[in-house]
Amino acid sequence: MNELFPIPCQSISHAHIKNISINEMRRILTRLGLSKVRTKGGHESWMKDGMSRPVIIQTHVDPIPEFIVRNALRTMGITKEEFITML
Repeated sequence: MNELFPIPCQSISHAHIKNISINEMRRILTRLGLSKVRTKGGHESWMKDGMSRPVIIQTHVDPIPEFIVRNALRTMGITKEEFITML
């Protein structure tokens, strides 16, 4: 848990991130307090006050590949375990 994203972290052993649908990712980003700030081509930029850079998700491929989900987690500073609790 960090101060920008106060999510209770449950202990999940063998946590695994998978490809997720665009709508599921949007729901999670909204739940974390991010807002869509821009759409350009096949990409959306999501931000929250206090973030130094936006979370970028591609909208032209559904489901969103795991590596893009992992990049978003890194940008938000949350762990995969915290993210999995949101699914």
